[in-house]
Amino acid sequence: MVNLNGRDLLTLIDYSPAEIKHLVDLSYELKKEKIQGRFPKRLNNKNIALIFEKPSTRTRCAFTVACYDEGAHPEYLGKGDIQMGKKESIADTARVLSRYFDGIEFRGFEHRTVEELAKFSTVPVWNGLTDQFHPTQILADLLTIKENFGDFGGLKMVYMGDGRNNMANSLMIGSAKMGIDFGVAAPKSLWPEEQLIGKAKDIAGNNSRVDFSEDPYEAVKGVDVVYTDVWVSMGEEDKPGMSDRIKSLEPYQITTQIMEASQKDGAIFLHCLPAVHGREVTEEVFEGKWSKVFDQAENRLHTIKAVMVASIGV
Repeated sequence: MVNLNGRDLLTLIDYSPAEIKHLVDLSYELKKEKIQGRFPKRLNNKNIALIFEKPSTRTRCAFTVACYDEGAHPEYLGKGDIQMGKKESIADTARVLSRYFDGIEFRGFEHRTVEELAKFSTVPVWNGLTDQFHPTQILADLLTIKENFGDFGGLKMVYMGDGRNNMANSLMIGSAKMGIDFGVAAPKSLWPEEQLIGKAKDIAGNNSRVDFSEDPYEAVKGVDVVYTDVWVSMGEEDKPGMSDRIKSLEPYQITTQIMEASQKDGAIFLHCLPAVHGREVTEEVFEGKWSKVFDQAENRLHTIKAVMVASIGV
């Protein structure tokens, strides 16, 4: 029996395959409930703090709607609304908010911030995105994969683009946990950190593979899921060298030719959004038969709801 009561969610590294599967299966059931118009209010009288250093569409809306669906009150706290990291330490903020709220979501830059919040909080802390990991997005991706393929074992996924970002990191770990063969197609300079690659390979063991390639057409052969993200992440727009990065990633644009090179009739395209149409993905693919990006976006709601219900629900 899986029991996640009181658990933080900072990265899927901390969760077993059985615990991840439990969250995905719970998300699937909660989605069916919402479609049927059933709202049991498992979070009734709960209060949720939503801390946002970075702006958001899906994460903010998913947490807010999930709270209302389950009877909780969400309180949005933008970077100008509280003193965290300015007049008040992260530790003190965590201890104060724990006295008011039943759960804390954080979306921001440095991963150590959410780790420190969790260290000093007496209520569950959930990572809505940091520069290193994006676990709630991966749960939505896994739910989308489950809906299209039924299970995870034996599937192959390739991520094309900036392999050093939080999505590549999180997909690599999530895939390794669930037995999905995972590949990154990118210039070698944009592959994930060696230490994290080693961690993913240890997790995968003999159950799945973790591979890397600079050849997009070789990497996409036989894959079931083709995934990409923006080539310049939020907060990097004004950093030097971005034009060179974009140029180096042009061969990894997801095109009709790339999708057809998978040679899988049921292959799907995923993107965590927002997308720069015509840069990392062509309009033909984004709007075409392979694309499941809006199912994937909707699934942020159901998986975030599952995380809250599992950790603080009744």
